[in-house]
Amino acid sequence: MVVGGEAAAGNEMSLSNMVLGFYEEAERERWPEDAGDGSDDEGSSGGAAESRAFWQEQRAQLHDALAKTSAAETRIQADTEEAVRQMRAAAGGVCSCASRAAAGGCRGCALRFVAERLRDAGYNSAVCRSKWSRTTDIPSGEHTYVDVVVPTKSGKAVRVVIELNFRAEFEMARGGAEYKALVAALPEVFVGRSEKLRSVVRVMCAAAKQCARENNMHMAPWRKQRYMEAKWLGTPERVAPGAGGAAAGAAAVAVGSPEKQPKFRASMLTLDFGGRTAVEVV
Repeated sequence: MVVGGEAAAGNEMSLSNMVLGFYEEAERERWPEDAGDGSDDEGSSGGAAESRAFWQEQRAQLHDALAKTSAAETRIQADTEEAVRQMRAAAGGVCSCASRAAAGGCRGCALRFVAERLRDAGYNSAVCRSKWSRTTDIPSGEHTYVDVVVPTKSGKAVRVVIELNFRAEFEMARGGAEYKALVAALPEVFVGRSEKLRSVVRVMCAAAKQCARENNMHMAPWRKQRYMEAKWLGTPERVAPGAGGAAAGAAAVAVGSPEKQPKFRASMLTLDFGGRTAVEVV
């Protein structure tokens, strides 16, 4: 997860995972494993059978969700992977942040690099920043990622989400073997439409909940489906290409500007382009 503005988008995923791992360890200490729940061997056998059936079903659902890929998504996937290869092969890295360059680069610069390479390839790509408020179920947060808006013959368009650290977003420090196997099946770089992403998130969050239950751990709020969906399926703000550093905030897309693309509506059903072409998120 990336918190804060464009500068905070440079936080390394390893640091984020370290922090989440710390909280998971604390939650595990608060909810220690029971020495026994009084159930007999027959009940335990029944629970084991249900567990096996659950994980088998999750593996099948994840496979089906990831397999749903259109021709446009396949092309964007290939071009995204090429951009990532160029980024990793760049001498001295692609980070323009003086304090980060020596450390191998930051997430913010990586996102901008990929978005720029996709625009060079002819796509309508940008860095997106989503932000959501705290509720009784989940904490507040922010996240940045890349998207591509693809036109269709109907005059509308679909939005394709690109997450460069997708697998890391679901890693769990205390995850069981079955859960870790699901995480390993995820692509490192996710490219897909909202419906595909929603299906994957649904499977992984259900798996995280089951993993927590089987290990007698409390379900961390940042593992919940609503929190994970808010990262990519909430209300993003598309950042103008080439915007970076202190200028990023000024270059952010403004609602109602006739010369700039507006924010996505909170419902995420359509993108209102001031009465012109709508962008349908499917």
